[in-house]
Amino acid sequence: MYRLHYAPDNASLIVRLALLELDRPFTTVLVDRSSRQQDSAAYRRLNPAGLIPVLETAQGPIFETGAIVLWLAETHGAMAPATGDPQRGGFLKWLFFVSNTLHADLRMVFYPEQYVGPEPGAQRLLHAAVTARVRRHYGLLEDLARSAWCWFGAAQPSMLDLYVAVTLRWAQIYARVDRHWLRLQDYPALLALVRRLESRASVVQAATREGLAETPFSAPGPCHPPEGSALG
Repeated sequence: MYRLHYAPDNASLIVRLALLELDRPFTTVLVDRSSRQQDSAAYRRLNPAGLIPVLETAQGPIFETGAIVLWLAETHGAMAPATGDPQRGGFLKWLFFVSNTLHADLRMVFYPEQYVGPEPGAQRLLHAAVTARVRRHYGLLEDLARSAWCWFGAAQPSMLDLYVAVTLRWAQIYARVDRHWLRLQDYPALLALVRRLESRASVVQAATREGLAETPFSAPGPCHPPEGSALG
């Protein structure tokens, strides 16, 4: 059985959804961000970078969201093309684009003070530059969703679908400077993708466990977990 170290509405949500879609048994361990538990010695032994999530496995702890979901897909033979599949390279490039480029840019939208300090003017300048870039990222993903590629936006979700859907949730509610910088309606293929996901049992269960709304991707609101904090 896996152990998922999580905080509500953090990147661990992507891993929770993956485990539910794979129908794998797992337990959860809350990482209390309000007390900076991710900086504790015990947690740093699992993830020296002090970031969430960590997935404990029989092979040891795994951190970095992209690495975790790729490892799960390879281990259980689902939700990503297998090694040797002609679509493997295409899938990897988009998964790492989302993990290394899109997700990294979104962190600047959510935590501008970590990059330019507390001055509001500097934060506004950063927000304007980065959100323009992120809109272009989502434009590329919109084109991919429209292309009818079997590993993104299809009837059966892939790890890429889950990752993108959760980033779209965050993008609509957690911007520090302007919460309304992204209109999901401007990306109709991505909107259709997340609406399909919202009908799946995995999303319903995850939304219940983490205090998300009934439409956590298409019309999200802040989470209201029983404990912990999304941004503490």
